Amino acid sequence: MLKLKITFLMVLWAMLSTVSILPAQAQDKDKKKEVYTGTPVMWSEPTDIESRNLLLGAGGEQMRPDLRSVTFIEQKTGGYSTKYLVRDAAGNEWVAKIGKEAQPDTAANRLVWAVGYETEIAHLVPTLNIIGKGTFENVRLEARPKDVKRTGEWSWEENPFRGKPEMQGLKIMMALINNWDMKDSNNEILAVRGQTSDGELRYIVSDLGGTFGKTGGFLARSRNKPSDFVKAEFVKAVKGDLIDFNYGGKNQKLFEDLTVNDARWIAGWLSRLSDNQIKDAFRAANYKPEEVESLSGAVRERIAALVNVAPNQTAEKQ
Repeated sequence: MLKLKITFLMVLWAMLSTVSILPAQAQDKDKKKEVYTGTPVMWSEPTDIESRNLLLGAGGEQMRPDLRSVTFIEQKTGGYSTKYLVRDAAGNEWVAKIGKEAQPDTAANRLVWAVGYETEIAHLVPTLNIIGKGTFENVRLEARPKDVKRTGEWSWEENPFRGKPEMQGLKIMMALINNWDMKDSNNEILAVRGQTSDGELRYIVSDLGGTFGKTGGFLARSRNKPSDFVKAEFVKAVKGDLIDFNYGGKNQKLFEDLTVNDARWIAGWLSRLSDNQIKDAFRAANYKPEEVESLSGAVRERIAALVNVAPNQTAEKQ
C-alpha cells in the first residue's frame, strides 16, 4: 500500500510540474522578435558640409566619451580586432576597438560622415586605461546609445538603394578609402529603440577598419599602412561611361556599374571639403603629422581624379 501511495504521489507531482511548465513554454513560443519598419535612410544632403567638424565627427561635442573612468563590461566576439564593451564615467556604453584597425576606422568614419552618410559615433583615444583590462594605445570608442536598436545587417547587393546616387556614391567612397573588407556583416541597420514603425532605419557601414592600406588578395592587401595607400592606383581606366577602379577586395562585382555621372555626384560633395577638414579626419585618428600630410594629400588627389574623370569617347565608338 505504501509503495502504491508513493507511486501515486510521484505521478501527481510529475503532472503538476508539467502543468506549471507548459504555459511558460507556450508563452516563450508566442514571444515574437520586434520587427522594425520605417523609412530607409543612408544619406542626407550635407548642407553644412563646409563647416562640419571632422575632429568630432557624428554626435559632436555632446557625444564625446567621459574618460574620467572607463570600466570593462565584457569582451565582444568576432572580427579582426580585439573589442571590449566598456562603460564611461557618465554611464554611457562604448565598444572599444584595440589594435591596427582603430585608426583607419576612425578616419574613414569621419570622411564618410562628412559627405552626408549615416555612420557610427566614434572617437579615437590615444591612451586609454580600461579598469579591469589595462592601458592601451590608440583605442577607438564606438557609441552604444541606450535609445538605439541595432536591428540587423543589410546586404550590398540587395537593399532599398540599389542603383541610386547615394549607393553608387558609397561604393566609390569605399574605393576611395581602399576598403577591401566589404562584407555584409560589417553593415548595420539602426533604429530608435521601441519605435518599431514610422521611424527611420539608418543604413550604415559599421566597420571601416580594413582601410587606408591597399586592396588585393589575402596576402597582398593591407590595413592602416599609409605608404601603401599613398602609392596605390585609384582610377585605372574609363571604358565608355564606366569607370574601372583599382579595387581588389571583397565583392569586386559591386564596382562594375559605376559611371562617370556617379563619380561626379560624389565628387561634387567631396570637393567642398577643405584641406584642413580632410586633415582633421586623420588628426582625429591620432596619425602622426607626416602621416596626416601624406594621407590627406592622397585623398585630395583621389577627389581630383573623380572631379576630372570623363567618358572615353573612343571606347564608346568601339
